[in-house]
Amino acid sequence: MLPVRDARELREWARARMRPDPNTQSGIGDTYRISSLYFDTRDFDVYHKRGSFGRCKYRVRRYDASEKVFLERKLRNDHSVTKRRTVVPVAELRRLRQEPAGSPEREKWPGRWFERRIETRGMAPVCQISYVRTALVSENESGLVRLTLDEDLRAWAVREPAFHTISGGSPLVHDHMIVEMKFRLGMPALFTEALEKFRIEAQPISKYRLAVTGLGYAPATAPLETLMLETGNASPPLANI
Repeated sequence: MLPVRDARELREWARARMRPDPNTQSGIGDTYRISSLYFDTRDFDVYHKRGSFGRCKYRVRRYDASEKVFLERKLRNDHSVTKRRTVVPVAELRRLRQEPAGSPEREKWPGRWFERRIETRGMAPVCQISYVRTALVSENESGLVRLTLDEDLRAWAVREPAFHTISGGSPLVHDHMIVEMKFRLGMPALFTEALEKFRIEAQPISKYRLAVTGLGYAPATAPLETLMLETGNASPPLANI
């Protein structure tokens, strides 16, 4: 997390050294809006990291007002994060609640793997999270490096696989942006310079956990969650690395 003023300075500094992420083509320049529907069990096993639920998240992701969405599984282990994703028309999200069991059409649907997983694990949509992302990329000897800054982080309670319009919602952080640095192998020199210049400390941050606590589904269990959900409190500069 970075206070907005510091995050804006970091963004301008990075823009002079990196280029817009190609995924921003649907947005303006290097900025676009992300909205995601997150799935969990009735007992919030994903949030509480119970058993295998603690290693993966299931979500539906939408960029800006696109008519296509991504069904995603984000799997984390001790050393890496991998994703499985399938693109489907946003109108087909109704299949997650309406197709009769055993329907031939249901089995042919590209998103059937996602539907089967959430059925087996007893999961349903619990919240929508939306934010505006600035995304910049560069390369080093290990491949692509990526810097993102997320602001205007909001959440809605949901019960169905459908997106709210981007208005209202519950603000999750106040006067801060979430900074993420993504790379392979060793820390890129560019990011080392940024950490030193802006005095940023590495700290894991979960938007989903902020949403669950911010919407009142569960009490905050980590000091950072508690701190960021209290209006007006400042935090030290932190980055998700």
